[in-house]
Amino acid sequence: PDIDIDFCQQRRGEVIDYVKQKYGSENVAQIGTFGTMAAKAAIRDVGRALGLPLAKVDSIAAMIPDKLNIKLAAALEESEDLRKACQSDPETAELIGLARKVEGLARNVGTHAAAVVIADRPLTDYVPLQHVQDKSEVITQWAMGDVERAGLLKMDFLGLRNLTILSKVVDLIEQTTGRRIDPYRLPIDDAATYELLCRGETKGVFQLESGGIRDLLQRMKPDHFRDIIATNALYRPGPLEGGMVDDYIAVKHKRQRAEYKHPVMKEVLEETHGVMVYQEQVMRILNRLGGIPLAEAYTCIKAISKKKLETIAKYREQFIAGAVQGGMGRTDAEETFALIEKFAGYGFNKSHSTAYALIAYITAYLKCHYPVEFMAALLSSDISGRNFKTKDSLVEHIEDSRRMGCEIVPPDVNCSDAEFTVAEGKIVFGLSAIKGCGGAAARAIAAERKSGGPYKSLFDFCERLDSSQVNRTAIENLIKAGAMDSFGARRAQLWAAIDRALQNGAARAADRRRGQRGLFDMMPEQSAPPVERLP
Repeated sequence: PDIDIDFCQQRRGEVIDYVKQKYGSENVAQIGTFGTMAAKAAIRDVGRALGLPLAKVDSIAAMIPDKLNIKLAAALEESEDLRKACQSDPETAELIGLARKVEGLARNVGTHAAAVVIADRPLTDYVPLQHVQDKSEVITQWAMGDVERAGLLKMDFLGLRNLTILSKVVDLIEQTTGRRIDPYRLPIDDAATYELLCRGETKGVFQLESGGIRDLLQRMKPDHFRDIIATNALYRPGPLEGGMVDDYIAVKHKRQRAEYKHPVMKEVLEETHGVMVYQEQVMRILNRLGGIPLAEAYTCIKAISKKKLETIAKYREQFIAGAVQGGMGRTDAEETFALIEKFAGYGFNKSHSTAYALIAYITAYLKCHYPVEFMAALLSSDISGRNFKTKDSLVEHIEDSRRMGCEIVPPDVNCSDAEFTVAEGKIVFGLSAIKGCGGAAARAIAAERKSGGPYKSLFDFCERLDSSQVNRTAIENLIKAGAMDSFGARRAQLWAAIDRALQNGAARAADRRRGQRGLFDMMPEQSAPPVERLP
């Protein structure tokens, strides 16, 4: 079996450690992957082994058509230049001949991003294992498909960004209100949350933030949790093109009446306004109306989605016979199976859609009732995806925050943390979101400020921080972004003082390494005397 589970991105490693402790480290391993030699890679590796000039090898590799997963045999047929080169040059012919022999062989070993195999006894009884180079990690020598064919339990521990956002929102709410909420105990019928969904104000809401689905929400006007489940299932090319979405909305808003050919059909499809939305609905109709066992009903659905005509024909006759025996007319039974054939290929797994709908509702609730904390967490999650060349998601979410009335405080080395935070009901800009100031530099700045107090000046800043962590580029960009405006100097003045400040900081760092202290280091710090204001 193959089971997928989503976890917070930052805690995925903890889950793998837990599984090893629970079932025994000998019974658990991550699954290996194997990078194979593609056509161009095979040419370059063989050319290197033969000692051919790099320029010549590159020119031969450039003759391979730019097609995904193209083989050398196909390249020889498609590329006239490659064919002529092989015919006219014995070295090229030898190179291509040897490259065809090694093409497709495993070139390197890696670790699957999510897959973990779990067994009831040591995995060495089932599969060969190996150590990852330069790490203590153990992975399988078999790829994912081989592990599945061996009948072992494979689980994909996936890191889901939105669960990380939820975790950050909960932490921020606790910091600002003193209360720790349980997102899974929020009321599922909150009117304000459904109003937000009806307005399509769902940027940053899990599964509901694209422009198309926001338009769908405004048309559907969800007022119940089952509408969110259906939205997740319906917003796909098949249902949109097949008219299922229009039928659902028309019946929901009483512009159209749903038609049911049998009481079983009404019982199964009434929650989705007469539309076959979920795989489970189709399976129940096949089972309860046509007498097809549930296990075979799933096989029938798969056959319809893959257009296996012989299998479909077998189940069509079985369904019609069972439906007629249950009191349905033959014509109605044939029409019902035709509907199943039309919609079964589009059917979405309801349990999957429900789980995702719950996360979508929770994120919408938090955006509605805790907008500052939610947007701060959302903006923090956008930092890693910044490109600084186009209007990225962080810029869009800042605009959304302002539209919602959330004030964003500019970055300040004496207030900001590495990520976006909340202070006095405002969002404080995160330092690591500034171009050129990476996460390590931002964390070092925040950590030193918390341990040593606010920075007094640019010189104090450079003296207290290691230039290997916070380099010149980071300082320049912090000045440009206004993160040092609190020092009281103009940005041009700060910029002009960078060289002297860095030299001063380097000298103080050298003194610290030698254990040498300055003349005034041992004197207690005194506050400046009050300044008398003259009339």
